[in-house]
Amino acid sequence: MLEIQNLTIRYGRHLAVDNVSMHVAKGETVALLGANGAGKSSVLNAIGGRVRPASGLISLDGRDLAALPDHRIVEEGVALVPEGRGVFGPLSVEENLRLGAMPRRARTGAAEAMDEIYALFPRLAERRRQAVRTMSGGEQQMVAIGRALMSRPDYLLLDEPSLGLAPIVTEELFAALHRIRSRGLAILLIEQNVRLGLGMAERAYLMTSGRITGEDSSARIATDPRLAETFLGRTGTA
Repeated sequence: MLEIQNLTIRYGRHLAVDNVSMHVAKGETVALLGANGAGKSSVLNAIGGRVRPASGLISLDGRDLAALPDHRIVEEGVALVPEGRGVFGPLSVEENLRLGAMPRRARTGAAEAMDEIYALFPRLAERRRQAVRTMSGGEQQMVAIGRALMSRPDYLLLDEPSLGLAPIVTEELFAALHRIRSRGLAILLIEQNVRLGLGMAERAYLMTSGRITGEDSSARIATDPRLAETFLGRTGTA
């Protein structure tokens, strides 16, 4: 289980995340919902090792992740697809995917993993030699997710996967994410499209001004008046 306990994140004097606790069980999909600036990305970046928390515990099956560099966190089985994708534009699709297989846990079976990703995203198979910087935003997002999957994670962290994408591309991307979920991979998802986020997840957390303000099943969160308050009320800083 991935557990976050009393997580606090500061940027200088600014308190971005205040005493947040949450968890994601093996094979579970959880949505983290909130308005822009609520602190959601900071939580995912802390789990993925891109941000160092001021205090709190981040653990995976009892192993402390908070002090590890990001490459060691990937070796533990946690892969982050950050907002903005973070792909290597000059490199080809295949070169980007191969970089995802660099962790020791992923080196055995890398060819099979790449075949699985091409089956999941056929468009990438058609463009495997193409430089990623020449591709559309949706295709680049597929590359970013594919590269994360090449590391053979147990937990996949997704920060705004549909951001800036056309509706038809978003639909295609989320169809692939549903297939990924059906294989038993645990997912922690930030998604501004509430319908899509709740449609993916078994459970959801609501976040406002750096704090968790609600937690329940996706079905119950969808009808909770706090959901509207979360998106229409005051916000903090991401």
